[in-house]
This record gives sequence, C-alpha cells and structure tokens, in this order.
Amino acid sequence: MESRGSVPADPVSHEEAVSCKDAVSYEGVWRFTAPSVDLSVPRSRHAVRDLLDRQGVPIEEDVLQGLLLIVSELVTNAVKHAAVLSPELAVEVAIGADWVRVSVEDDHPYRPTALETDHAQTGGRGLLLVREITAQAGGGCDVAHTASGGKIIWAALPLKTRL
Repeated sequence: MESRGSVPADPVSHEEAVSCKDAVSYEGVWRFTAPSVDLSVPRSRHAVRDLLDRQGVPIEEDVLQGLLLIVSELVTNAVKHAAVLSPELAVEVAIGADWVRVSVEDDHPYRPTALETDHAQTGGRGLLLVREITAQAGGGCDVAHTASGGKIIWAALPLKTRL
C-alpha cells in the first residue's frame, strides 16, 4: 500500500517494533473479522469506538466522528458489493502516536473507484465521502490488492484536527 501525505502506510516498521521504549501506550494494530452481513456495520463501528476508548487514544471528537463514518461506509461497501465472493470481511485498526488508520479487507477482486457527485442518485457515494473526510482532515485513503486477489480499502487520519 502506498500512503499520501505524512501518514505512514505501514503503522509499525520492524525498527519501531524493536524499539518500543519510545512507543506511546495506545499505539498498536488490532484486527477482527465479521460476517459480510448488514449487522456487521454497526458492530464494526462500535468495536472501533470501544477500542479507541479502551486504549485511551487522544482523538478529537470531530476526527472520531469522521473515522466512525468511514468505518460504516467501508464495511457497508464490503457487505453490499463483496459478500457474494467474500462471506467474511476483516477490519483492521492501526494507531500511531499522531494518527489512526482503519482498513476493511474482503476477498472480492473488484477495485472500486470513488464516484463523482450525482445529485440524482440516492446512493453510491460512500467512497467519495471517505475521500472527502480524509482530505479535509489532512489524511489519506487508497485501495490495494491483497496477495489472495481480494482488496483492502483504507483511510488514515491524524488524531488532531488540522488547523
């Protein structure tokens, strides 16, 4: 995966993993799986919120709300568009000292692109919304293929609001 801006694509490099003495207590990577069903959308959002609370991550409320909306959009996309080929999805949360990244992985090979705004449509703008939230916060987002032929869609945000 590649990253845009100053948000690292890989949350913990080997050197950082070896030198944990400088790590902030809330840093780490957590991953959970869920079935590709509608109920996984709110459950994933709540799981991410609970993780951030439990770890004591100093995330500003507007960044948190944007992040939770991103989780909802990415899991919804996996449920709606990938469930036929991917009965299970994975959500990963990576937290660094100054940033948080969420990603959703599924086994469907289709790599979506953000749609342009079409006010006549009632749906189909989830990735556009994800892109706008990350850009406004000063973060980045992208889609990458997995080694098994699926995809990972990720978004990374700074923990503090950009001035």
